[in-house]
Amino acid sequence: MSATPQNNDNQEIDLSQISKKIGSFFEGISNSIFEGILFIKRNIVIFISLFIIGVGAGYYLDKTSNSYDHEIIVAPNFGSTDYLYGKIDLLESKIKVQDTVFLKSIGIQNPKSLGQIEIEPIIDIYNFVNSATSMANSAQNTQNFELVKLLSEDGDINKVIKEKTTSKNYGRHIIHISTKGLVGNKNFIDPLMAYLNRNEYYQNVQKVYVNNIKTKMKQNEAIILQIDNLLNEFSSTTTNNQKSDKLVYYNENTQLNEIIKTKNNLIGELGGQRMDLVNNEQIIMKNSSVINVKNTKGVNGKMKLVIPLFLFFAFIGINMFKNFYRKQSAKLASK
Repeated sequence: MSATPQNNDNQEIDLSQISKKIGSFFEGISNSIFEGILFIKRNIVIFISLFIIGVGAGYYLDKTSNSYDHEIIVAPNFGSTDYLYGKIDLLESKIKVQDTVFLKSIGIQNPKSLGQIEIEPIIDIYNFVNSATSMANSAQNTQNFELVKLLSEDGDINKVIKEKTTSKNYGRHIIHISTKGLVGNKNFIDPLMAYLNRNEYYQNVQKVYVNNIKTKMKQNEAIILQIDNLLNEFSSTTTNNQKSDKLVYYNENTQLNEIIKTKNNLIGELGGQRMDLVNNEQIIMKNSSVINVKNTKGVNGKMKLVIPLFLFFAFIGINMFKNFYRKQSAKLASK
């Protein structure tokens, strides 16, 4: 019977101790906050000075920062994607080892300014499975679609379209370049593109490909001319025989409709071939480029905020270390 009251007393003592500890914990926090306020108040002049110095130094560093990013969107033609990636990897390795002799030999006037160069595909799964070139056919497009479908059966489609095996087959790719200082098209972009297009094998492939397109265009133009002559002849004949029992109605003449349909298809094909000639002017075709974009990644361009914060924390850290050292020294002296 006497055990129950004793247990209740112990529980009350435990709860009392817990409440005291909680109270002392919050009191410690409030004391620390108050001490922090007093510390700032005592050193307000120093904090203001550090802020002014930090902002000034940061503004100067941001102003004199010369880190720039550049992007070139390219389209490798004639199956030259692996060749393009190999060239970019070679350039990256030459930049890392600072092979200025090689970089100057390809026309880069200030090779020491190069920071890095890398390439990645522009993911465009729609155009991958629906090629719009005049040489493409429905069988090839179906094959591309089936390839993506097959690769995605055992995994996430989003992963598949970003994998290296798939991504190299996209039509367009973006080259990222970083430099110290500004660059121009004539002294940087043009020499780089000339270097990427300097390959005898692909140059020969390009010549054959372009000649094939031009030959096909001439044939299509000749066929269209023949169709036009045939239609003019037919129109002249039907005009002279409008009252004849042998009158031919355009809408009911299957052969005539097929001829007109063929002409329209050839005109569409000619348009695609003209676009192919434009898109295949180079082995690595430059679609567009954006140069001299100020690099603001990380702390670039943010030094006016970073330096004041760094000075504040450094000052606080030094004072905390001094207080810790003084307390520990006092403890040792009292023993």
